[in-house]
Formats: sequence, C-alpha cells, structure tokens
Amino acid sequence: MKMMSYAAIAALSVFATTAVAEEFMIGDLVIDSPMAFETAQTAQTAGGFMTITNNGSAADRLLAVEADFPRVEVHTTEMDGDVARMIHLEEGLMLPAGETVTLQPGGFHVMFMGLGGDPFEVDEQVPATLIFENAGRIDVMFTVQARTMNAHGGMNHGTMDHNAEQMGN
Repeated sequence: MKMMSYAAIAALSVFATTAVAEEFMIGDLVIDSPMAFETAQTAQTAGGFMTITNNGSAADRLLAVEADFPRVEVHTTEMDGDVARMIHLEEGLMLPAGETVTLQPGGFHVMFMGLGGDPFEVDEQVPATLIFENAGRIDVMFTVQARTMNAHGGMNHGTMDHNAEQMGN
C-alpha cells in the first residue's frame, strides 16, 4: 500500500473542511466558511478565518467584528525576521470591488482575545457580528475545527502574546 504524502493529506483535509462550509450573504458580499481552530486550555487568544467576496461594483470595508470576548479585532500578520507581529487594522480591512479577500493563518485574520480559560473546542459554534462600512451588519458563526498538521502555517495564536508591544501598538 502506498503512503500518502503530507501534501495529499493536507489537500484532503482542506477538501473535507470546505465540504461543510457555511456561506453568509449581505448586500454584494459573500462570507464563506468562517472558522477557527481549536485552542489549548490555557489559550487566551484564537484566530478566526474566512473568505469575503465583494461581487459589487464599489469597494467595501470590514470595519469591526463583535463577539462575546473582551476584545475582538481585525488583524494582519507582519513578519519581522522570525517573529510574527499581529497588527490591528484600525481602519478596517479593504474589500475591493469584484475581488475576494482571504482571512487565513499568517495573513489577515480576526483575533478573539481574552478567552479566559474557555478554550475553543472542535465543532463549537462561535457567534460573531461582522460590521461592514457599506453593507452593514451580519451575524455569522465561526465553526471550530481540529488543528491538523500544517493547517495553521506553523503559527499558534493560542500561545502567542498579543500584548501592545508585540502588536506594534
């Protein structure tokens, strides 16, 4: 019997993940597959990921995300040598007309901060409200998925320190 390569296993896990994807729509925007990875019991933060497609003829902007945590922010990741810095996008995330923006590990993401000993568990649904500059507000559910090999690009938000110094604030 042939052994599957790590790349094949990763591809299959991505396919399995997207097979149960949820899609939310508001105005010209399509929010696809909001998800987060399970976290350790001691994690204080978790990252949220999705794709947002703007099918309209005008740009929009993801201004904020609201959820039942002390802080929720839209971030980007910048590498400074071997150190990943989480940068709060204070003016929001631009969604150009006719384009898809992907929130993914190592790039743009939603940061849920202050888990307070309540880890994200597989199959849990994390309710949140996305707030867009033009399209308005929409309630979505982030589905928590198991963290699989290579699924998070080697970054573990659960063990990162998201204090003001590390986030560039």
